[in-house]
Amino acid sequence: MLAGILALALATAPATLATAPAGLANDSGSSSAPGGATATGPAARALVRSLATGMRQAGNYSGADVIDLTTGTTLYSDNASTPRLPASVQKLYTTTTALSLFGPSARLTTSVLGVGDTDHGTFRGTLYLRGGGDPTFGSATFDRALYGNGIGATVQQLAANLKRAGITAVRGRLVADSSIFDNDRGTPATANKPSIYVEGELSGLDYDRGWANSDGTVYYEHPAIEAGQQLVSAMRASGIRIASTTPVTGGITPSTARQLASVSSPTIAQLIALTNTPSDNFFAETLLKDIGARFGTGGTTAAGAAIVRSQVASSFGVHPRFDDGSGLSRYDRTTPAQVVKLLSLEADNVQFTNSLAVAGETGTLIDEMDGTYAQGRCRGKTGTLSDVSNLVGYCTARDGDTLAFAFLMNGVIPDAAHPIQDRMVVAIASYDG
Repeated sequence: MLAGILALALATAPATLATAPAGLANDSGSSSAPGGATATGPAARALVRSLATGMRQAGNYSGADVIDLTTGTTLYSDNASTPRLPASVQKLYTTTTALSLFGPSARLTTSVLGVGDTDHGTFRGTLYLRGGGDPTFGSATFDRALYGNGIGATVQQLAANLKRAGITAVRGRLVADSSIFDNDRGTPATANKPSIYVEGELSGLDYDRGWANSDGTVYYEHPAIEAGQQLVSAMRASGIRIASTTPVTGGITPSTARQLASVSSPTIAQLIALTNTPSDNFFAETLLKDIGARFGTGGTTAAGAAIVRSQVASSFGVHPRFDDGSGLSRYDRTTPAQVVKLLSLEADNVQFTNSLAVAGETGTLIDEMDGTYAQGRCRGKTGTLSDVSNLVGYCTARDGDTLAFAFLMNGVIPDAAHPIQDRMVVAIASYDG
């Protein structure tokens, strides 16, 4: 989990609980009563009272939608069709698209190819390190430290696979190929430049997320070339004879190159879990470019966004405003009803639901609802900007039904909104209809 980087990435909070974000309508004239609710009975009325109290506390720039997926009834709806800033809830559109189009077992490949000859284990010619848009590619040490279980692809694995393929010495040069993506290192929210907000440097061939120091505040000037230089070092460490002064340049792999070795990312199902549970902006934005590269017009944010926009329209019948993959952009918009529609249609998709943080136990919810009835019974996705605090997800209610909810709170101080949301989710989990 990127707790330290996420903390640094939060901008200064506004001074009041209900300051209007730019471009959002004031909903002070609308009622927080459940306009489209169909559930009746004492339990439903008690839930409505609890949720309405929370929404009044959240202020005039917020909306909510809660549906019992087991019975198909609406339990609560408050300005559910009004667009809001999604913040990191936007990642749900990116990750469900990646899961659907790539498939849960697909992997992203980083390869070493060559143009030249091999004689008794010695390769003479030009090696090409071709990036495949894998956000995990880097060092084994970084992989273990950041992802905990060492599931990422590493330069050490790639060097070992090259040696296993029979390469014992290299005489020539190495070309680092990041051409699967464009040269924008950030997102529209960061003027397409590297930024701590993105939590990494976007490149088709990254090494340790492009971090040039331990906390991600400094980035490599040429991330692909850094990856190539690290491969040279890893080959030498693995016993492959190659000069430390081997030239490393940037370039494009020719079609005549033959593959010598490769290393694969975690599965797409694992990658979306690494995206959603800790709310990783770098993974989300990389996946968006991967979507564009594989299924769109190229490895760009715009190409990926176009595919996601089309995919969520066809899969869920929703039309959010989509500018990036992570929700950093203040141009993004979605509604509580759109999010709940996605959640309702993905409720049986285990790879997706398992990618969400668990209340009181994992990811961005590890410190939320700890010790309450909601702990372990609710999964969700948070979304936070300086004046935005959103929480969406599922709860297994006391009566055994599965409830989907979306609370999009804009114009708030996140630290003040979190306990409001926690109480609302506990009320949902405690529902006994």
